[in-house]
Amino acid sequence: MAQIRGTAGYHLGNQSPFGNAGRSDGSNNDPSPLDQLREQTNKIEDWLDTISEPVKPYIPAIGRFLIVVTFIEDALRIITQWSDQLTYLKDYRKIPGGLTHLFLIVNVIAMVSCSFMIIARKHSDYGVFGLIGVVVLQGLGYGLVFDLNFFLRNLSVMGGLLMVLSDSWVRKRFAPAGLPQLDEKDRKMYFQLAGRVLLIFLFVGFVFRGDWSVSRILVSLLGFIACVMVVIGFKAKFSAIMLVLILSIFNIVVNNFWTLHEHHPHKDFAKYDFFQILSIVGGLLLLVNMGPGQFSVDEKKKVY
Repeated sequence: MAQIRGTAGYHLGNQSPFGNAGRSDGSNNDPSPLDQLREQTNKIEDWLDTISEPVKPYIPAIGRFLIVVTFIEDALRIITQWSDQLTYLKDYRKIPGGLTHLFLIVNVIAMVSCSFMIIARKHSDYGVFGLIGVVVLQGLGYGLVFDLNFFLRNLSVMGGLLMVLSDSWVRKRFAPAGLPQLDEKDRKMYFQLAGRVLLIFLFVGFVFRGDWSVSRILVSLLGFIACVMVVIGFKAKFSAIMLVLILSIFNIVVNNFWTLHEHHPHKDFAKYDFFQILSIVGGLLLLVNMGPGQFSVDEKKKVY
């Protein structure tokens, strides 16, 4: 592709490569719709960069916190609803009494300790793998493995955790003999791709759950377009910012659990949904900070 363009660059003036006079009406210089879109989004990105300059240094820390805040909230929920959790695991999941206590204790300790590892950027890789283990353990313990909504949401949570991993991965000092090694740049590239793709599944679950109100339809339509742009890596930063704004506004307006009284039947669900959406917002903020990586349309465009 680059060679073809390079050959075309040797033509002089308006001379055609076949010896005929080239067209001089300038019609071939009209930008394509894709180029026009790129130009407009570049202007918006420049404007957003300008107004967000004061908070840029704090975006990675904010993103990390938002990704793990759902685990912190879950740990607090287990502690405050300890007896209800034990009853559910024993009576409905038929788990023996001693194991129910061990299951809950392991979950609380793992979620709290691993979350703070990620927030403090200390041993983040262990924290990420620990929280992924918690997701799998809870799926098995609570019997939610085959629940589609749970599956999609936790794929997205794992995507956010992979974004954390790509943001902080460091090269190991040792490696098993005979195994091929990926340097830090390569690892980051692959984890960025996986995290970017998995990140949107929370939004997919969000779209196909609940009533189809006007607000949900509008959010779903705009979000779908932005999600496609995130996956292929076309104007990924711009589309990630749009998703952050859309989901944040929707979350505050719809999942305002703090306005519901203590025994409202939808309070717990609204609270759960609120913190789950915060997780995807955190992952998107890391995407804004890091960019889409080499496996993206944005990066390929630079090559050509």
